[in-house]
Amino acid sequence: MEISSLSLSQAVAAEFAPETTYLNSASCGLLPRRTVEAVKALADGTAAGVRGGAGSFEAVEAARAGFARLVGVGPDRVATGSSVAVHAGLIAASLPPGAEILAPEGEFSSVVSPFALRGDLRMRYVPLADLAESVRPGTALVAFSAVQSADGRVADLDAVRTAAAAHGARTLVDASQAAGWFPLDAGAYDYTVTGGFKFLLCPRGASFLTVTEEAQSALPPVFAGWVAAEDPWNSTYGPVERLAATARRFDEPPAFLAYHGAEHSLALLAQVGADALYAHSTGLAARFREGLAAIGHRAVPGESAIVAVPGLGGREPDLAAAGVMVSARAGNLRAAFHLYNTEADVTRALDVLG
Repeated sequence: MEISSLSLSQAVAAEFAPETTYLNSASCGLLPRRTVEAVKALADGTAAGVRGGAGSFEAVEAARAGFARLVGVGPDRVATGSSVAVHAGLIAASLPPGAEILAPEGEFSSVVSPFALRGDLRMRYVPLADLAESVRPGTALVAFSAVQSADGRVADLDAVRTAAAAHGARTLVDASQAAGWFPLDAGAYDYTVTGGFKFLLCPRGASFLTVTEEAQSALPPVFAGWVAAEDPWNSTYGPVERLAATARRFDEPPAFLAYHGAEHSLALLAQVGADALYAHSTGLAARFREGLAAIGHRAVPGESAIVAVPGLGGREPDLAAAGVMVSARAGNLRAAFHLYNTEADVTRALDVLG
């Protein structure tokens, strides 16, 4: 059940108490208080040697279900892991030598490196705006971020998906800079990969892979361990006899501290609701773009929660010294807005820049 906008501010007050003007969720999201408490409880239990102190698979399943709800798929289509690069590496391992991978220029390294470093795949890079029209017969996979890390541009998801389908290409979408504020239907793509420590507000070490039922058969179980078995607790010795029938067959052994926290972060995002998250984040970002223009700085246009100002990355130390946390990426000054940000944060950042 979604909470009202008034309750949103109350929930934020209960969960977050940043000591800075924090506009850096594109690098790392703030941990909610409930998440910190869950991680501490597991750490304390492990230190005390209590039964089950190492971690609970129930927490992993709760996080899996929470992420699935957020991106519009069933839990059986979600695999859990530790990083985008490992998920992308699994997909890279599924491709035959000579397969063509199409990606945007300047795409985030974890999305393209597992393919490029194989050495026997054909990489083709084009401007993000030309991605859809660049899909051609023989393209095996289109790999791209829903929202670009360097400058916050939002890809034309519908156009790329349509073009890929027309040419028989699979799609891999990195939702690390999108999931948590941007409404995404993960089931519309063959694969999505998402790092949990940004807008999902999870501890680092939680990540998610979604796989359509049809695409699941193409992935080799190269990272399979006992947790990926249909019957994990009877698969702890010797080769796994039968992998899980769902996307759980692609699970990595869980980093329990991360997933004990992720369960609660994802529950908070569900409580706020996707529509409220999108409206709040993009509304603040739009106000920041307008304020930047008023003081002579042109930001990358768009309706993204991530605002980038080309050539202004050198001001990041000045902002940090003033207690305004942003990042510098590819020469851009990058600010990102999320549920815990306010109009006062926008004003503070503009005052320092002005």
